[in-house]
Amino acid sequence: MNRLHLILGICAIILIGSYYWGSNNSANELDSMFTSNTKNDVVPALVASNAVETTNISSILVEDMILGDPNAPITIIEYASFTCPHCKNFHEGTFKKLKKNFINTGKVKFILRDVYFDRYGLWAAMVARCDNSNKFYGIVDDIFRKQKEWTDGEENIDIANNLRKIGLAAGMDNEIISDCLSDGDMAQALVDLYQINAERDKISSTPSFLINGEKMDKTSYSDFVSKIDEHLKGY
Repeated sequence: MNRLHLILGICAIILIGSYYWGSNNSANELDSMFTSNTKNDVVPALVASNAVETTNISSILVEDMILGDPNAPITIIEYASFTCPHCKNFHEGTFKKLKKNFINTGKVKFILRDVYFDRYGLWAAMVARCDNSNKFYGIVDDIFRKQKEWTDGEENIDIANNLRKIGLAAGMDNEIISDCLSDGDMAQALVDLYQINAERDKISSTPSFLINGEKMDKTSYSDFVSKIDEHLKGY
């Protein structure tokens, strides 16, 4: 997905954040909002990307989710959207090899940072982070693996319930999932941090990757191996 979608996504999600999530709605209120707004709603471009005031709430509520040894010499950061097909393909292919050969062996720590093109990617991120779950990357795997299934719904409530099923399958309590999906502060913090990270690292498409701060242009498994080996020479 490209830069235009990123810009549109920022504007849309900011408006969604202020409208859908702004008041810590109860589960019933959330359901009524979902059912009254269809999947095909057009989000009016009424809020500019600088309309969200970034506060300390982002750093308080949202932390990078690390997979692997926190002290590993190589850090790979992926910018991805849960609704991005190319991101799904990466996680079902190259990522599994990286995890087996580099993350699990202590050479690489991996960080996934969310990019939001739409409300559904934001909701997926909220479920994955629900209750500060240590199951984050397991849920992420399920979200990407079942991408076609959970994004298939006529109404917003269908999408929400599909994501709820993923959380329940991971062992989460139904009430906790409802609380997570109605957490306006978390939604706003995620959007704030997304804007900050994407602008700082000049992210223009997904998936995008940084290895020890260096942006990668090619993203095949062999490209990752070459770049990782290059950085490991200094250790």
